[in-house]
Amino acid sequence: MIVARKLTLSGRVQRVGFRWFAVEAAEREGVAGWVANTNDGRVEILVEGEAEAVERFERAVRRGPIAARVDEVETEVRPPSGRVAGFVVRR
Repeated sequence: MIVARKLTLSGRVQRVGFRWFAVEAAEREGVAGWVANTNDGRVEILVEGEAEAVERFERAVRRGPIAARVDEVETEVRPPSGRVAGFVVRR
């Protein structure tokens, strides 16, 4: 089953390679979407794919790269669009 989620992560998640970590995790799990820094110091992610792959991706980004510290993750379930391809970094 295809699912989609928007994740908003707080903590030390900028200037630690988080976006590139998310890209690698997405490629490994075969999910699609995007990751972006926000102006308030958080990271937003939209992820879409098979439910099990999205779960594995979410577990990975909850840990983050070694220099990161994820304090909070807000999760919003979204309807999958089926139009998302690849996983990109948005500026």
